[in-house]
Amino acid sequence: MNQSALLRPDWTPATIALMILGFVVFWPLGLAMLAYIIFGERLRGFKLDANNAADGFFAGCRRSHSRYRPHFSTGNVAFDDWRKAELDRLEEERRKLDEMREEFDSYVSELRRAKDQEEFDRFMRDRKNAKRDDNGPVAEYQTP
Repeated sequence: MNQSALLRPDWTPATIALMILGFVVFWPLGLAMLAYIIFGERLRGFKLDANNAADGFFAGCRRSHSRYRPHFSTGNVAFDDWRKAELDRLEEERRKLDEMREEFDSYVSELRRAKDQEEFDRFMRDRKNAKRDDNGPVAEYQTP
C-alpha cells in the first residue's frame, strides 16, 4: 500500500487518526487535517489551475528583455512609459551594484591572497630558522 493511497482526502481510518492526533498535539494541525479531508479533492484542481496560470505568466516574463519587465501592458500609455523608464533606471542601478560587488570581491580576494602569502612567508622563515637552530652546535648539559 503506497502512502498516497493511505492519505487520500477522504474519511479513512488513517486520516481520522491523524486528525484526532493533530487536535491532541496542536489544534491547528487537527484543523488543517480536517480541511484536507473535506476540501482535499478541490485542492488538486486548484493546484493544477494555479500551476498552469503561473507557468503562463512566468513564461511571458522569461521572453522579455529584462527580468523585471512583465509581458503585459496596463493599457495606460503614460503609466507604461513611466514604468518602463523606472525599470530601465533600476536595471542600470542593478548593473552598477553588480559591478561594484565584483570589484569588491576581487579586492577581498587580493587581500586574502596577500595575507596568505605573508603567512606562508612567515612560516617558511620560521621553519628555516628552526632548522638552523636544530643544526647548530649542541650546548653541553651540565649537571649540578
